[in-house]
Amino acid sequence: MERKIRVLVAKPGLDGHDRGAKVVASALRDAGMEVIYTGLHQTPEVIVEAAVQEDVDVIGLSILSGAHMALFPRILELLRERGADDKLVVAGGIIPKDDIEELKRMGISEIFGPGTPTSQIVDYIKREVEARRA
Repeated sequence: MERKIRVLVAKPGLDGHDRGAKVVASALRDAGMEVIYTGLHQTPEVIVEAAVQEDVDVIGLSILSGAHMALFPRILELLRERGADDKLVVAGGIIPKDDIEELKRMGISEIFGPGTPTSQIVDYIKREVEARRA
């Protein structure tokens, strides 16, 4: 039996609003995935350590604070340093269009903006993890 997809949902930085992250975490859980939610105000170091310790397939980052261009690259850098850069990293929240392509070039696989149907996020993660496992 193939193991369930394991997803770490994290809120990096000083962002204090986590409703969207909780909605997405619930949708992923309801779709049969194992979800670890780290809670608010996490540092890149804590997020990467949790992802490594929990042996997740996916890291989902949620941000509304505008600090994505500082926090996301640091998370990607730490994943490389830990030899864990094979994990799928997706993001959601308020991210300006001008930053999306740059973040994707850095290694964020996909970015989901406000109003994205949770089914689209679930389908994307399932498709990408299946392709990586094949």
